[in-house]
Amino acid sequence: MIGFERRQHILRILSETPGIRVPELAQQLDVSEGTIRNDLTALEEEHLVRRVRGGAVLTERPLNGTAKASTVANMSAKQRIAHWAAEMVDEGDAIWLDAGTTGQLMVPHLQDRSLTVVTNGLRVALALAEQNKHTVILVGGRVGQDGFYTIGTPNEPLLETLHLNTAFISGIGFTLDRGLTVREFEDAQLKEKVVAAADRVVALVDSAKMGQQGLIPFASAAQLSHLVTDSQVSAEFVQQIRQAQMNLTICGENTVRSFISDASSNRLTIGFANQSEALPFAVDVRRGLERTAVHRSDIDLVIVDNKLSGQVALDMADHLIERDVNIAIEYQIDYRTGNLIMDKFRRANIPVIAVDIPMVGATFFGVDNYRAGHLAGVALGEWVAREWNGRIDHLLVLEEPRAGSLPEARIQGQINGLQAVIGSIAASRTHYLDCGNTSGVSETAVSTILPTIPHARHIAIICFNDEAALGALQAARKNQRERDVVIVGQGGDRLIRSEIRNPRSRIIGSTAYMPERYGEKLMELALQILRGESVPPAVYIDHVFLTQENLEQYYPVA
Repeated sequence: MIGFERRQHILRILSETPGIRVPELAQQLDVSEGTIRNDLTALEEEHLVRRVRGGAVLTERPLNGTAKASTVANMSAKQRIAHWAAEMVDEGDAIWLDAGTTGQLMVPHLQDRSLTVVTNGLRVALALAEQNKHTVILVGGRVGQDGFYTIGTPNEPLLETLHLNTAFISGIGFTLDRGLTVREFEDAQLKEKVVAAADRVVALVDSAKMGQQGLIPFASAAQLSHLVTDSQVSAEFVQQIRQAQMNLTICGENTVRSFISDASSNRLTIGFANQSEALPFAVDVRRGLERTAVHRSDIDLVIVDNKLSGQVALDMADHLIERDVNIAIEYQIDYRTGNLIMDKFRRANIPVIAVDIPMVGATFFGVDNYRAGHLAGVALGEWVAREWNGRIDHLLVLEEPRAGSLPEARIQGQINGLQAVIGSIAASRTHYLDCGNTSGVSETAVSTILPTIPHARHIAIICFNDEAALGALQAARKNQRERDVVIVGQGGDRLIRSEIRNPRSRIIGSTAYMPERYGEKLMELALQILRGESVPPAVYIDHVFLTQENLEQYYPVA
């Protein structure tokens, strides 16, 4: 965790647990007490906390000298807006990030992509530089009063020649009449040029700024491609924005609701309960749905996060029912919870599409599990036959028991495909581990078993998903056993594609499910169901096993 991200976590913890002390903070964040004290000193210098004996408390003093900043009470809203906005950014994009708090909060969520970032924020630039992945361009003239941003436009030729995919921008207020506004003329000049240089302008405006006005306008409502705010925005203001046909996303504590450009009453509301906003694959599925909705004028999306928890999924089903969705797209991990979720939707007379994990009574969409697994198993077997002369000392199977019997087929497919190439593997040399559907749990599981097989030099690892594969790889590296393992994944998400491109990686490939294509196909299926058309009980996606040799064909580097 980089310093900026860690300090934002400290602010969140202090807002939830005011009396927490330095040792407890150090334990929660897994750093030394000295690091925590340095962080608290830095936050105190920014007037965000006040040091007290043994710890610190939040303060509501301004963040800078040019404008009264939002209080820490609004920090949670800014965090949600920042997290959501960061998911609009694709690998290789050129973006603008404002110097404000919300722009700063986006930085930790960008560390899995390589970007070109233009900014006038010194803190933003330093935080990005810590990630050591991006090209960072700092623009502006003189340093602002708080010392953390630049103001003015001496780099006008640069701004006029730059092409930005997206500008993430804010001000001190937003109204439909005047658009985004700021206090200072030079600031407005700079931001006007940023808006002109961007294909897409995303306004990050927490609810406290809605209806407020600064002295100088710099972007009209018509120039904004998308407005992202929090759930404290008034219903009246939401209605006004919809009538103005603006794309709007409202980030709540548990739900995210997107309204796309048309305020007509003849609209459909589609609910999407995502498996986890912490998993790149699931995020790509959600982003695909959002991109598809943007191109339609009759769809509202309500998005919730199941957080890899059956209990949370039950609660989120209630949220979708309360929102009166026309259809629910349910992406959740615990097959045992499926019947309870389906009972809720049946009683509410809401049809359901189940993604990747079947639910009785729902239309299934997603992975052809056995075939997807078999592709990876055969590829693994061919590698072992070629590189290890067909020898495997131990086979590690990173499974996910919560997913149920059908997704289990992707594990069986891998085993069968592997054994079809190299022959049977003794049960005594096959180890089944619970991957927990996360890289962290998988890393722990593999780290636990590796010391028990110290002399094994040919360890094959098959996985329930890419998170498990990345966790296994990390465990091998930490235990200095990387050359002893070979790993195949399932999913082909963006993180594992980056790893596969490394010619020395021990992850030799992953069966691609193409999550970026889910959204369009899910939307098409949902609309067919709502129109009363006949649909098959299961709709499968196409699969391909990604390797270094064919990755560029399917996912070319921009």
